[in-house]
Amino acid sequence: MDPNKVDGGKTSGDGDIASVMGFSGFGKKARTFDLEAIFEQTRRTAIERSQHMLEERQKGDLMKEEGESSKSGTSAVHAQRDKAAAAARKQERESSSDSDSGSDSDSDSELIGPPLPPQHAAQDDDDGHVRRPPPPGYTGSRAQSHEDDDDDDDDDDGEAQDDDDDSPVKKIPDTHEITLQHGTKTVSALGLDPSGARLVTGGYDYDVRFWDFAGMDQALQAFRSLQPCECHQIKSLQYSITGDVILVVSGNAQAKVLDRDGFNVMECIKGDQYIVDMANTKGHTAMLNCGCWHPKIKEEFMTCSNDGTVRTWDLNSEKKHKSVFKPRSLQGKKVIPTCGTYSRDGKLIAAGCQDGTIQIWDRNLSVHTKFHCRQAHIPGSDTSCLSFSYDGMTLASRGGDDTLKMWDIRNFRKPVNVATGLTNYFSMTDCCFSPDDKLLVTGTSVKKDEGHGKLVFFDRASFQRVYEIEVTTASVVRCLWHPKLNQIMVGTGNGLAKVYYDPVKSHRGAKLCVVKSKRKEKQAETLTQDYIITPHALPMFREARQRSTRKQLEKDRLDPKKSHKPEPPVSGPGRGGRVAAHGGTLSSFIVKNIALDKTDDSNPREAILRHAKEASENPYWVAPAYTETQPEPVFAEESSEDEEADKEPEWKKRKI
Repeated sequence: MDPNKVDGGKTSGDGDIASVMGFSGFGKKARTFDLEAIFEQTRRTAIERSQHMLEERQKGDLMKEEGESSKSGTSAVHAQRDKAAAAARKQERESSSDSDSGSDSDSDSELIGPPLPPQHAAQDDDDGHVRRPPPPGYTGSRAQSHEDDDDDDDDDDGEAQDDDDDSPVKKIPDTHEITLQHGTKTVSALGLDPSGARLVTGGYDYDVRFWDFAGMDQALQAFRSLQPCECHQIKSLQYSITGDVILVVSGNAQAKVLDRDGFNVMECIKGDQYIVDMANTKGHTAMLNCGCWHPKIKEEFMTCSNDGTVRTWDLNSEKKHKSVFKPRSLQGKKVIPTCGTYSRDGKLIAAGCQDGTIQIWDRNLSVHTKFHCRQAHIPGSDTSCLSFSYDGMTLASRGGDDTLKMWDIRNFRKPVNVATGLTNYFSMTDCCFSPDDKLLVTGTSVKKDEGHGKLVFFDRASFQRVYEIEVTTASVVRCLWHPKLNQIMVGTGNGLAKVYYDPVKSHRGAKLCVVKSKRKEKQAETLTQDYIITPHALPMFREARQRSTRKQLEKDRLDPKKSHKPEPPVSGPGRGGRVAAHGGTLSSFIVKNIALDKTDDSNPREAILRHAKEASENPYWVAPAYTETQPEPVFAEESSEDEEADKEPEWKKRKI
């Protein structure tokens, strides 16, 4: 069969169907693609782009090597060569576009596939060059761009300015500060909720103060102050990840959880201090050192104590801990953990111990450590803080041996970087990472009136001291850099809590309260005494005034209180609970009638013998029981002293 006939019949059949149904055709034809041509065009374009980039790099190297004298001639040669190359590429693109249009003449002018992303979209210059954005991390000279030679110096200046803007020191928000007066003693705990609306401070004066940035004015007063743990120093305060409860760790053995208004939500149980194995007790038995919330699970938190354990707790079960971790020394003995924290993903639990070790456990395996460094800090020095970086691979430790060390947990045998000379007098001195993970911040301690406590910033890559802030004349204990507010909170040794911020780089927080003027005192607060002007101004409370004295006397006569006759003074011993006139009180009556009674005999022996005759004739107490067996009493006769002396035996007489 002839295929032309088949095609002709098919075409005629389609035409008949179209004429019967009343329309001219079945729409657009299906677009056909020549895949080999597309691949060839893509390969050619990639080769052109690579050649173009190579030419640009060679041109930049040549321009750097040549001196100022030959700069004009070389630029002319390069310009001529660039124009020739651009003309060749332009002609080639036109020919390829003509061939593509010839092959796809029956197709529409619609784009095939999704458009290119804006960061990869090529831009055509006036001279025909294709300018592409630099790759990520590209720091080459801007002299490689296809601009005039006169604009090269301006581009270099702009590049230097961009480098300054990218430096992490420029991002430190320290242009402005506010000071919150917590008290007179050390601010040993700071906590900021995840939204950055409320700050909570705790100190050695046992107080916990709540600060609301949105509710404060320029007076900067706390809206609530309380002592949740009575007479125990506050060691740590932290909001949960949802911001609805606060973990309070103090100097006693029981951690507390408060709500946002300071009311008690939960108190951990205290363990049995007479049990040797701490895993068999339900809670801590000694003073707490540190505590923090799980970064992912909102009901879980951990605490570490002087009883040598790190325990995790569930907010819904306060009668027993969730799991227990026991740090051990090289000899297998108990070691006291002084600080602890979770990793950023919550899978690891790290603890710094008194013997200078840093021990890290898997959260689900509480027996053996996953990472262990035996000589992280000097033994006997209290490691005051452990902090994980935001990428989770780096751990910073602030030691009691005046050092700050940075560790890579993938190679945990030796520190990556060490900074020395950072004085530390407190067991809760902080260290933390900046929100962009490029800086590491810690505070330094000073003795009283011997300098300024500083906030020191280290570059994470080079570990150089790049910046420092003199905070006050006391030690810097706590520091906290909030990522959402971009503000730095500092707790000092003289009872101050300072907030550093930048009006341009920071958001909300301290910026909300510094713009509010102080509230005027209410009028009622200035009055020292309330005056009542008209006590019975209303007619319903007003008494009717009597018009005549006779009616008033008659009314008083009917009143039982006013018409009662006064009682006369009591004569005699007194009656009805009333004493006589000579004694106004019961004590005076007793003294008058009993203690000062004159009727008593002066000789007590005679007073007793006065009843002897009656007692012998009518015995009542002891004598009736011995009437039959009582012997006759025989009394010695009275004699003088000389006779008694003669009757003494010879050995009793005094020798003269």
